[in-house]
Amino acid sequence: MTVEKLIFFAVYAQLIPPPVSKKFYFYPTLAAMDKLKIGVIGAGTMGSGIAQVFAANGHETLLFDADPQMVSKAKKGHSETMSKLVEKGKISKEVADKTLSHLKYIASPGEFSECGLVIEAIIENLDIKQKLFNDIEKIVDEDCILGTNTSSLSVTSIASVCNKPERVIGIHFFNPAPLMPLVEIVKGVTTIDTTEKKTKEIIDALGKSSVLAKDTPGFIVNRIARPYYGEAIRIHEEGIADFATIDAAMKDHGFKMGPFELMDLIGNDINYTVTETVWSQFFFDARYKPSLTQKRLFEAKRFGRKSGQGYYSYLPGSEIPAPLKDNVLAEKIFMRILSMLINEAADALYLGVASREDIDLAMTKGVNYPKGLLKWCDEIGGDKILAELAWLKEEYSEERYRPSVLLKKIVKEKRKFY
Repeated sequence: MTVEKLIFFAVYAQLIPPPVSKKFYFYPTLAAMDKLKIGVIGAGTMGSGIAQVFAANGHETLLFDADPQMVSKAKKGHSETMSKLVEKGKISKEVADKTLSHLKYIASPGEFSECGLVIEAIIENLDIKQKLFNDIEKIVDEDCILGTNTSSLSVTSIASVCNKPERVIGIHFFNPAPLMPLVEIVKGVTTIDTTEKKTKEIIDALGKSSVLAKDTPGFIVNRIARPYYGEAIRIHEEGIADFATIDAAMKDHGFKMGPFELMDLIGNDINYTVTETVWSQFFFDARYKPSLTQKRLFEAKRFGRKSGQGYYSYLPGSEIPAPLKDNVLAEKIFMRILSMLINEAADALYLGVASREDIDLAMTKGVNYPKGLLKWCDEIGGDKILAELAWLKEEYSEERYRPSVLLKKIVKEKRKFY
């Protein structure tokens, strides 16, 4: 089984809640809206997945990649995926044939000239993305929306090279795009309201759960989720618990995957790069500081499942170690990590990154947390979360553990987020 297929099935099995009906949920009833011609740039796992989503919803979708082999691979992958869905009874052959008929694999971006929306899903490199947007803007009509699927770069920075930056917007799908329900819509400083409104209408018509986010490092999910990985690594570095025990502690409290097995699935190259990007874009705020442990794994090319080794070994004959059974320790681990996550969610709300509803929706739909973090805080009690953070701040004397102003206000005024 290829790495792409392994990740696809593992994410589906571990992170995605079962569909509410027998209908495979990324094939919703087509909304009664005008069908657009969609352009997708980048035929890797993400780009081909995005193209599949739009095609499945009746949009004529053009897929381009600078590497013709990637386009051929995506075409073959789409055909195989449709065949398997038909074989398993997830969709009918008619639906599969219609989806494939809406996909067009092009050799030149010049064919995007009649597109109403073009989305790029290429390498996370600002210079390369800026050049691409500058080139694409010269091809498409003035009313074409230009979307970036960036997960950590500034939408405003990408748009800055365009003559019409007001039509550039972040449209961040999660991998694999056909399965993951969340899409973050990110409005840059120069993005106008009509661009945001139309983009949300398009994404919502796909049957996706869209959330609106401010153009800040990591947006909602990749910002708030940093402590799930970083604090878990810190706990291990301190010798408090091993990887398996930390993973088990979080899974015992409803998380589908522990932080270390999830990092190994995502890839430590990807996870570390996102962490380092968010940290540097926040002007090296200690709250987002990367760990040397993950940096060393990154340097050793121990990326996780796809390389055979990460925090765990996936080489033939290897087994995941058994966790230590200690309920008191598990509760301490859980509360420490959860308190850091809730603090990030509270700070994101305080700084206007997104609404409380969108923050909670993003974390349940984007990374499948068992509960929305702000609602979870209300259930546990903000005073308990604040006390945990105060203890950590006192114990370590690090800015990493500073509590959000909003969390302190909530506790002081004896109120809740909801």
